[in-house]
Amino acid sequence: MGVFNYEAETTSVIPAARLFKAFILDGNNLIPKVAPQAVSSVENVEGNGGPGTIKKITFSEGSPVKYVKERVEEVDHTNFKYSYTVIEGGPVGDKVEKICNEIKIVAAPDGGSILKITSKYHTKGDHEVPAEHIKGGKERVEGLLKPVEAYLLAHTAEYNN
Repeated sequence: MGVFNYEAETTSVIPAARLFKAFILDGNNLIPKVAPQAVSSVENVEGNGGPGTIKKITFSEGSPVKYVKERVEEVDHTNFKYSYTVIEGGPVGDKVEKICNEIKIVAAPDGGSILKITSKYHTKGDHEVPAEHIKGGKERVEGLLKPVEAYLLAHTAEYNN
């Protein structure tokens, strides 16, 4: 088994605490609402959202990926960190056993935030993960982040507490 690490950063104009509440804690509800072209639904298959919860994310028609199942590993409300493992669907299958992801949202000097994304692709046998697949993961996060950002900028009273 091989492990391929990937790290990326992206910025947001939204403060870290507010972005964590909207994008991570309420992502099941908010993301399908603001990005229906990308995600049609997010549901907890088992669990209540905390560690051990299994989520099924169903992507919209036309997406190259129909769905993924993720297991929540950690939700750190103090440090705005969310860790999960993709365990089924999408790239997980014949060549990839699982993908362990961590999103940490930190305050930026300008009042916005920085999303630090770490992914570890665990492959089966000696398979390698093509660079375009890894790059696609960052683009998908950014593709979901931008509509959430736009929603928060338009609805300034939401996700503040």
